[in-house]
Amino acid sequence: MAQIAFIGLGVMGYPMAGHLSKAGHSVSVWNRTSKTAQQWANEYGGAAADSIAEAVSQAEIILTCVGADKDLREVYESPEGIIAHAPSSAILIDHTTASAGVAEALAKSANHRGLSFIDAPVSGGQQGAEKGQLTIMCGGAQEHFDAVRPVLECYARALTLMGAVGSGQKTKMVNQIAIAGLVQGLSEALHFAEQAELDVRKVVDVISKGAAQSWQMENRSGTMIDGEFEHGFAVDWMRKDLGICLDEARRNGSKLPVAALVDQFYGDVQDMGGNRWDTSSLIERLRKK
Repeated sequence: MAQIAFIGLGVMGYPMAGHLSKAGHSVSVWNRTSKTAQQWANEYGGAAADSIAEAVSQAEIILTCVGADKDLREVYESPEGIIAHAPSSAILIDHTTASAGVAEALAKSANHRGLSFIDAPVSGGQQGAEKGQLTIMCGGAQEHFDAVRPVLECYARALTLMGAVGSGQKTKMVNQIAIAGLVQGLSEALHFAEQAELDVRKVVDVISKGAAQSWQMENRSGTMIDGEFEHGFAVDWMRKDLGICLDEARRNGSKLPVAALVDQFYGDVQDMGGNRWDTSSLIERLRKK
């Protein structure tokens, strides 16, 4: 059993850290809102630290799941952050969806202190985190990946080393690009069925048995039909992710016309007040008169 620190207890990090504690690991947590950390400790029996330095001081493995590049820089590189206070033998693992550039920069900073770093963004959403069924895409050294595999398997359905540091984040970008097009396609299909005055649920039942089937159709079509979006992965976060994808595309010369268009469509959803709606809320902009 490992000594683990988990930094960031949002809708993803909270249950992920819980799986580690339930598996028997000794887990110390820190969250910007200390009340959340204490609630987690009361629920799972781990320790709520008053600072990042306290949380990581004895940890063999340090995991983070925060908001974006700026947040990562703060928790890793500030004077009271992870890199300054982690034991020299610790392996640092970041589950945040962030840029490949920040992953590479943090790895370099960590290496200067003899620390190891793995970027390990996840897919599967809040439901996947709660069920311990996340897909984890990693970038780092094989030996470090092998060392932490048993820990990550506590909440993974699929766990793959994609290459050097930054490769996990680039793989997550591929995931988000694919999802953006799928959700827009499903939104248009359901909207068309509504306008054609078909029994939309019956339509979904039929076409989900064929080539149109997808995770989005299986898990989101019902709530899309009902206009329910107070759940899942927020539009604000998807726009953040698509921004990362589009920035990386400009660097590597790839063309993402559909992703760029869907990003603008999510901007329309934000203008409708849907910042915290699930990404499947794209259908609402089609329904808007």
